Amino acid sequence: MTYSNTKIESTELYSKHHLDISNKKITVYPSSVPDRPIVYLNTVEEEGEQIYHALCHAKYPEFTLITINGLTWHHDMSPWEIAPISKNSPPCTGGADKYLQLLIHEIVPQAEKLVPGDVLWRGLAGYSLAGLFAIYSIYQTDLFSRIASISGSLWFPGFKEYIFSHNMKNMPKHLYLSLGNRECKTKNPYLKTVQTCTEEIKTFYTQKGIDTTFQLNPGDHFKNAVQRTACGIAQIITAQDI
Repeated sequence: MTYSNTKIESTELYSKHHLDISNKKITVYPSSVPDRPIVYLNTVEEEGEQIYHALCHAKYPEFTLITINGLTWHHDMSPWEIAPISKNSPPCTGGADKYLQLLIHEIVPQAEKLVPGDVLWRGLAGYSLAGLFAIYSIYQTDLFSRIASISGSLWFPGFKEYIFSHNMKNMPKHLYLSLGNRECKTKNPYLKTVQTCTEEIKTFYTQKGIDTTFQLNPGDHFKNAVQRTACGIAQIITAQDI
């Protein structure tokens, strides 16, 4: 494992800390008060800054956001190997288990040293394949009690069947799912199933007694990704325990 010295930046709205761990770039946006929730967000590039900025301006309850980028996206976020789903797509190479161990045992402990007080609860959020990874994680660890899967790649071959046939390590208290209403409007045989899969998974979790929200947004997979992700995080940080 490789670490760098923490770098600290401040703006008028917030401070942030930067860490490098095993070539992953972690940014910690700590709550200004102790003993608040922490939401982890795996990102494609550096959109975490925009997402946190949107949440700050909306004045949601205090929480810490920890973003991770520098991911090998189709490896780190995929639970198992699948062939390319189109001629322009890379294969998914099934590195989620290995990355999850890095997240649990290296990233979480190091990042949380920079957070004031105790952790009220931990959430995990992600867009696209990272939304798939967020749900997969609850079958591997009990670390996260709230999940936001935004435009999650729940079309992933075998994933719905995996959910229906495996036990969660710990049932989350709140789970948020969303899609663009045009994401299934495609000839791709995998992607066209995404809404049906997501709706069936939503029903399954609701029947399990999990507080589960499913939201359809206007547009395709790439429409308003930052705003959709901020909305998903807002949903899990404002949800009230029953």
